Amino acid sequence: MLDHNDIHPLFAGAPATTEFRKLRKRILRETREAITRYGMVRGPRDTGPERWLVCLSGGKDSFTLLAVLHELQWRGLLPVELLACNLDQGQPGFPATVLPEFLEERGVPHRIEFRDTFSVVKDKVPEGRTYCALCSRLRRGNLYRIAREEGCSAVVLGHHRDDILETFFMNLFFGGRLATMPPKLVNEDGDLFVLRPLAHVAEADCARFAAAMAYPIIPCDLCGSQDGLQRQQVKRILDEWEARSPGRRQIMFRALAHAQPSHLLDPALFDFAGLDLSAAGDISLPDDTTR
Repeated sequence: MLDHNDIHPLFAGAPATTEFRKLRKRILRETREAITRYGMVRGPRDTGPERWLVCLSGGKDSFTLLAVLHELQWRGLLPVELLACNLDQGQPGFPATVLPEFLEERGVPHRIEFRDTFSVVKDKVPEGRTYCALCSRLRRGNLYRIAREEGCSAVVLGHHRDDILETFFMNLFFGGRLATMPPKLVNEDGDLFVLRPLAHVAEADCARFAAAMAYPIIPCDLCGSQDGLQRQQVKRILDEWEARSPGRRQIMFRALAHAQPSHLLDPALFDFAGLDLSAAGDISLPDDTTR
């Protein structure tokens, strides 16, 4: 399946090392697993294959997403049309020609959209507050609009395993709820899917992949310029745990896919009031319940 000499143009110039081939195969496998597990492809329709809007910010994760999806499509493993989209948000000094040139040279169908949301965020967010919430809301609204204009059924984002895990702990520590970024959801208006095919892929693998491919990474001048963000705090905590116990991130991530409502506290998820002794044997207790 992954002969190094039979390769999509987005992988042109890929290192010929065994280490890189293993990395590439792992990312492709994990992306396929997520697409299949969460039913991201809806199947053939009378109007032809569905179309996905693949959001390209210029960061390492979105470059990885773009390359992997095109590789899967090229090999006949992803029966959808792909349209890359970059939303130029008007950040001062943003290299506006980098992404169009990159996409054109590689023959990737794309749309570049300019909307000065940067000025709106800087104007509306008080000094000392984080930009992320408003910036994300404005960006999401524009991407939904573009997806509708282009006849796309899904907006596809580059969030990876670590983003999902960090969001879970942000909600736990600061929001008082158990929730994270789902790999697949329906938008508020009910007319578009939001997909995260890199849900099983580690951030470190995205970073290694993008560095090996020498993709032209564009940093974010909004949230990337702020210190002390909640996500940064959570990331440091997870880094410390991972350093003390390698593999901890993956173990915690697996827990998100193995929820036991009967061992949580939400009566909306489990009928505690209706529980009786006849059902006691149906609920297994964790090993530490007597501690």
